Amino acid sequence: MPVVRKDVSRAARVAPILLAVLASLPLPVPAGEAGAARSRDHGRYLVTIGGCNDCHTPGYPEQAGKLPADEWLTGSVVGFQGPWGTTYPANLRLIAQSLTEAQWIARLRTPMRPPMPWFNTAAMSDADLSAMYRFVRGLGPRGVPAPAYAAPGTAVTTPYIVFVPQQQPAQAALR
Repeated sequence: MPVVRKDVSRAARVAPILLAVLASLPLPVPAGEAGAARSRDHGRYLVTIGGCNDCHTPGYPEQAGKLPADEWLTGSVVGFQGPWGTTYPANLRLIAQSLTEAQWIARLRTPMRPPMPWFNTAAMSDADLSAMYRFVRGLGPRGVPAPAYAAPGTAVTTPYIVFVPQQQPAQAALR
């Protein structure tokens, strides 16, 4: 019986290895998806360094910022009371769900009652405000709307922080 020699070319030997390596590589993300992900990541960064969670996320300052993002930006029942009345940190997650990106940008450029630093958001670029919108909207809806604004002199039943400088008699004498 004749000996049949099986010549296996180098390409045929390498092909299965090459296919295995290629199959293990991640699929490329289309530029649109990658850009959107970068925008959301930038939005998270801006929300974090901008201090949005300090007021809009219950317990955030007390936990030194160590709350998971799924608990962020749900508003608060703790108000800020001053000559303007009593304001409450809004549930930004619900607001983002109810606004278009253009409406979000317009809202963050509109004067608001203290202590909201609207003058800071008004100075931000469209790209930054869009990134914040995409991040907040991407968190999805959670929680309930914050209590409504109470005009000056209106009694409130929620906890509140008096947001007016206080001067004790002993401090006045030091001036």
